[in-house]
Amino acid sequence: MTIPAEVSSGLNPEQRRAVELVRGPVVILAGAGSGKTTTITRRIANQVFSNAFKPTEILAVTFTRKAAEELKSRLAHLGVAGVPARTFHAAAQRQIRYFANERRRVASNKYPLLYPLVKALPQEHRTVAVGDLGSEIERARNRRVTPETYLASLGGHEPPLPPELMAELFRGYEQAKRDANAIDHEDQLELAIRVFETDERAIETFRERYRAFTVDEFQDVNLLQWTLLSLWLGDRDELCAVGDDYQSIFGFTGATPRYLLSLPERFPAAVVVTLDRNYRSTHEVVSFANRLTPYLDGQKKTLVAGDVRGPAPSIHVFRDYDEEAEAIAARCVALHRAGTPLSELAILYRVNHRSPAFEAALLEAGLPFVAYGGAFLGRRAAKQLLPRLGRKRGAPELAAIVASEAVAVGLLEQIPPGTGPAEQTRQADLARFVSLAEDYTGGDQTVGGFLVELERRFGPEVGRDAVQLLSYHSAKGLEWEAVFLPRIEEGELPHWRATKDAKESEERRLLYVGITRAKRHLWLSSTREGRPSPFLAELSGPLSLPGTTRPPGGRSGPPQHASARPTRAAVANGAGPKRGWVPEWVRKRRGHG
Repeated sequence: MTIPAEVSSGLNPEQRRAVELVRGPVVILAGAGSGKTTTITRRIANQVFSNAFKPTEILAVTFTRKAAEELKSRLAHLGVAGVPARTFHAAAQRQIRYFANERRRVASNKYPLLYPLVKALPQEHRTVAVGDLGSEIERARNRRVTPETYLASLGGHEPPLPPELMAELFRGYEQAKRDANAIDHEDQLELAIRVFETDERAIETFRERYRAFTVDEFQDVNLLQWTLLSLWLGDRDELCAVGDDYQSIFGFTGATPRYLLSLPERFPAAVVVTLDRNYRSTHEVVSFANRLTPYLDGQKKTLVAGDVRGPAPSIHVFRDYDEEAEAIAARCVALHRAGTPLSELAILYRVNHRSPAFEAALLEAGLPFVAYGGAFLGRRAAKQLLPRLGRKRGAPELAAIVASEAVAVGLLEQIPPGTGPAEQTRQADLARFVSLAEDYTGGDQTVGGFLVELERRFGPEVGRDAVQLLSYHSAKGLEWEAVFLPRIEEGELPHWRATKDAKESEERRLLYVGITRAKRHLWLSSTREGRPSPFLAELSGPLSLPGTTRPPGGRSGPPQHASARPTRAAVANGAGPKRGWVPEWVRKRRGHG
């Protein structure tokens, strides 16, 4: 087959082979940084240029709107217009609207519906993060589990609430949706499935319209999505599935790489193409990532490094979490002074409530930052405190008002032992608001002026040149010149809950994803406050870390949040933070330490 020059230009042999296969079934196992987006857009373009399919007969499915827009942009650059590119949920929404006249509001965030239910829980369970409860419901729904079948479906899985209480909350959430006349993202898929399972005319109409499918990030497909895709296909095999089982990291939503890896069994005629040449990272970063691959389950493959050389990845051990965060901030300063844009520096963490420690260190170093998924003004403390402050915008007694309102929404004199990390973060944030108000020196010394300053310093800014702070999960599909991976410790990565549920394999894949985000500089670190992750030994052989100690009895629960813990002296005296307490990083910044 003759491929148009604009489609074949710059392709390596494996990419070209995939592009030439204009008819399915095709499975593309695309390693990190291997040019999968280039490959699938060129393949779709070739399907059109070769007259295998009309543009409107192809449905390209992605997992994010950004990926869908990128795919359409690249196709337009190749001269191909009219190929629909949508997420699973967007595609399902169009289908239920067209075939079933579904017009209910889509609740894109479970938080507003769940929050009143959480407030009604028994007191001892009200500190459970709403996000964890939403994820638990999402996990169940993506497995097609209902409130009625929830308890029987648990097996060895441990929910964030006692099982019976979680089932009750699940029922309450479903009722809250009905009361609000709303549906959520899982409903979009479930309703589309029901339409196509019960309306033969609808599925026939759909299949006449769409004759070929390309699905990106196939390793993240869950049962709901697989069921809908199977209905789309029927007995046809015009499917191009693209993914990397080594980057399957959304098991908590019900996703599993087995749908990707089992495709050759479902479609015996499937052609499997492996893209293993990495174009993103230096030889050193790729070689480092390959140290982890013997421990990754799934389809064995090794990334092939290019000729670009760079510094060796580094592993550091620090005295404590404060020292670790300060060292990372100092390294960010050095890289920026050497010419690396701030937006090309990324700090990744396992859970969003780790960001405050790094926010504090970057503020101390004078570096702007953007926190995704857990930004200061988007977290729980801000959502509780800012509306109260907004009602007193003209008041001049700034510091006193902020302190009073922070206490009113729950700032404690003392954090009880065993407080979960989410509540620790809330306490640290409330204390941070008090500290910021005391330090505020703007021209408008009212509460309103303070709120404007908060938005200027911490509000979102599109395109802002700032250090990027985000979780491993949010980092999927992104890349930066320099990547920092702190807290590579037991209880953190692998996360204590994953270890408890025997899901270390996905935690290892998380680390692999983090490593392969780096183009040139890669930094991993741990502290002597915890135990080094076993993954570090897999990356570099047995580690001898002087001064690292094993906590008595091991760690069986979540690690303490560094930025929210009391000072060491207070811990030694058996006391928590008193009124006016601020985290250690605030004490340093204000000259109290």
